[in-house]
Amino acid sequence: MDYSRPLGAEFREVRGVEHEGKPARAVEGSRFYSTETDDLWDALTNAERIPRWFLQIRGDLRLGGRYHLDGNAEGTITRCDPPEALDVTWEYAGSVSWVSVRLAPENDGVRLTLVHTMLKDEAGEAHWETYGPGAAGVGWDLSFLDLGLHLGSGGGTIDRETNDAWLASDRGKAFLSACAESWGRAHAAAGEEGQVAQAMAARTASFFAGD
Repeated sequence: MDYSRPLGAEFREVRGVEHEGKPARAVEGSRFYSTETDDLWDALTNAERIPRWFLQIRGDLRLGGRYHLDGNAEGTITRCDPPEALDVTWEYAGSVSWVSVRLAPENDGVRLTLVHTMLKDEAGEAHWETYGPGAAGVGWDLSFLDLGLHLGSGGGTIDRETNDAWLASDRGKAFLSACAESWGRAHAAAGEEGQVAQAMAARTASFFAGD
């Protein structure tokens, strides 16, 4: 797998929204992949293929079914319209948020857009005030990266030892820092005071780098 030109999301946006009538925040990232729509959809939804680039997954992977990502989130599949739209609840550490994925043909490939929506509630405010959108955003950047490596290798499996070693290297930490800084700029563009957004991004970069 080629880590010489790592890429997470290409475009990032942070915005205030409502979810079921309650104030919420949306963290959005998108990236172009040079593949066919059906291939990208399969990489995102095929239970045998998902662990090659993401996490081990169990459950009933169909509309209304429950999924479980080992060591991470679980939830319910609330929309599944192949090969264009997938919505799930994202249930982790006692909190519930929502993830939507959209695929759209673009030139000779596909644009993947992911939106992670979370309520503005007391349980999540301390975490947001510490890290801002990068806490979720950088995690998705890593998923965008790994998905690209998987597709670029013809559907191969990510070697986690190699992946972890790269992330711990200076180049890997520089990638994480660049992603966090990009989310900080998106946060500032959404109205957060610049120095506050920058400080959140710095804490996010340190967290993901294990510093």
